[in-house]
Amino acid sequence: IRSRSVFAMDMFLMCLPPMVVLLLSSNFASTAILNNGLQIIVFLLTANIPSLMTGRMSYVDIAWPWGLITIGIMPFLSDVQEHGYRANLVTAAYLVAGGRMALGGGLAFLAGKLQTEYPRYLYQRMNWAKAGITDENSLGFKMIMQKEIIVQCLANMGALSMPLMVQAYGYKTGELTWLEVFGWTLWLVSIAFEHTADKQKKAFVKDCLEKNVKNAVCDVGLWRYSRHPNYFGEWMVWNSLVLTSLPSLLALWETSEESFLVKCGMTSGLITTSLVMYQCLVNYTGAVPAEFYTVQKRPEYVKYQKIVNMFVPGPRNEQETLHKQS
Repeated sequence: IRSRSVFAMDMFLMCLPPMVVLLLSSNFASTAILNNGLQIIVFLLTANIPSLMTGRMSYVDIAWPWGLITIGIMPFLSDVQEHGYRANLVTAAYLVAGGRMALGGGLAFLAGKLQTEYPRYLYQRMNWAKAGITDENSLGFKMIMQKEIIVQCLANMGALSMPLMVQAYGYKTGELTWLEVFGWTLWLVSIAFEHTADKQKKAFVKDCLEKNVKNAVCDVGLWRYSRHPNYFGEWMVWNSLVLTSLPSLLALWETSEESFLVKCGMTSGLITTSLVMYQCLVNYTGAVPAEFYTVQKRPEYVKYQKIVNMFVPGPRNEQETLHKQS
C-alpha cells in the first residue's frame, strides 16, 4: 500500500497550482480571493477547529460539502460574465453536489456518528503510524491532521472551483453549444447512476438486516459490475462538469485579456479537477481505505475483488473463479 503521506503530497501538488492560476488571472482573481477567504472560514469553523478539539478528522465530511456550496453561491456574491443558462446550470450543479452531501453530513452529526472516527480516517492514522506519528496528543499528530484538512480546503480553492469559474466568469457568451448540452446530459445520467448505486446498497443492507444475514457482500445491481459504482458515478459527475467547461475554455484561449500562463494553467486546472476527484475517490479517502476494512469483516469480499472491477464498471471475471474451482 502506498504511503498516505505521499498521497497527501500528491494532492497538495495538484491543488496548489490551480489556486495560484486563478489568482493570476485578470478576470477570475477577485472571485477567487473571495472564494479562498470563505473556504478558510468554512474549514476553520467546521473542520480545523473541531478536529483540534476532538482529535477526529471526520469533520471534513461536513466542511468539504459546505465548501462546495460556498463555491456554488459565488455567482450570487459577485457579478458573473452573463446571467444565462451557462452560469445558472453550473451554479445549480455545485449547490446540488454540496447540498446533498451537506445534508448527509448534518444528519450524521445529529445522529452522533462523528463521535467516533470514520474508518477512512482511521486508515490515514495507520499510515501516519508508519512515519512514527502515533501519539494523538503530540504536536506532530495534530499538525499532520491539520495538513490533511488543509489539502482538501486547497482543492476547493483551486481545482474543484475551476468548472464554475471558467463557465460563470469566463469569456463564453450566447447559447449553449452541443458539447455543453451533451455534458449536462451526462451530468444528469451520472447523478442518476450514483443515486441508483446508493439506493441499491441501502436496500441490500436493509434486506440483510431483516433476514439477519451478517457480513454479506453487496453483489446486486450496479454493484455486480463495479465494487464502488457510487464513487464512479460521483467521479463522472465531475468529469461532466469538465466537459461542459470546454467551450468556455476555448473562448478563454481566444481572448487577448489573459496571459499565456493563465490559459495554460486554466487548461491544466480543468484536467486536475478530474485527477483530484479520482485520487480522492479511489486512493485518498475512497475505495482503497474502504476495502482495507471490508476484507477484514467479510472474507468473501476477496472473491468479489477477483470477479468485479474496483472502480470503472465492466464485465465480471467469472472465468477466473471457475478456473480456480476446477
